[in-house]
Amino acid sequence: MTVIETAKITSKGQVTIPNRIRKLLHVQAGNSLAFGLSKEGVVLLPCKVTAESPYTPAEWAKIEKLSTAKGKVYKVYKKAKKHIEAL
Repeated sequence: MTVIETAKITSKGQVTIPNRIRKLLHVQAGNSLAFGLSKEGVVLLPCKVTAESPYTPAEWAKIEKLSTAKGKVYKVYKKAKKHIEAL
């Protein structure tokens, strides 16, 4: 099946996908789309984007441990400053 609809590109490079095409692709606001190029033209496919963690599970465990650990509290400013300078 070939379906052809038209749309204009805005000054920001945005395109509104015609309603008929959105319905045929079963996409709605907030969905992600993949764009590709073929010999026939532009290919538009629905896709799911998953965020990749910047840390390994071991690194996350270390971060969690550090974030829950209680640090030393200085009530006197000079002692705190001296400690920071020693680092």
